[in-house]
Amino acid sequence: MPPTLASTRYERMDPTTARGRSNMPPGDSEATRKRLIDAAIQEFSAYGIAGARVDRIAAASKSNKAQIYHYFGSKDGLFDAAFDSLVVAAVEDAPIDPNDLPEYAGRLFDGYEDHPEILRLATWYRLERGDSATPIEAVTKNIQDKLDAVARAQEDGTLPRSVDPVVILGLVIHLAQIWSAASPEFAPFVPKLSRADRRTAVVDAVRRVLAF
Repeated sequence: MPPTLASTRYERMDPTTARGRSNMPPGDSEATRKRLIDAAIQEFSAYGIAGARVDRIAAASKSNKAQIYHYFGSKDGLFDAAFDSLVVAAVEDAPIDPNDLPEYAGRLFDGYEDHPEILRLATWYRLERGDSATPIEAVTKNIQDKLDAVARAQEDGTLPRSVDPVVILGLVIHLAQIWSAASPEFAPFVPKLSRADRRTAVVDAVRRVLAF
């Protein structure tokens, strides 16, 4: 029987194990933190929050459990940092352009294709935390910033004012995910289309949807 979220969510250290702070130089500390986050992304995307193990993350990052708890406080804190890292990277790689949402959807598609762990982490987060956890501030702010950008484009007349910004952004994001989020039964048929064809389909679909 797989471990439950309740039994593993707070995998905190024994206080006697986490004594003292790291004396590593700032550069080494930042490099260690990055290795831990990179390893955590792979671990959480493969096993989820409950199934992930800090000892595997420590081994993969050539670090130790004490450093995990020193930097992040708990396994949940490490997940938040890993998820936050992906959000920041996604925003930098695909900044929203409310004046060209079809191409924005294309850039999101590229991100999901290049980094499948993004949607896997998002799926684990939705399944294991649901409505029970405090939203991750960086993610919430990112969504609000995008909604504000859409609203400004509506005020400028670039986008139709008759549709709620939440509807517009939701359609764009989910159309960009359509291929990466395919069900196990549908997924085997997807490779019959080239990546370019799938991207074009996403961009065209968003363009037609925005015609309202």
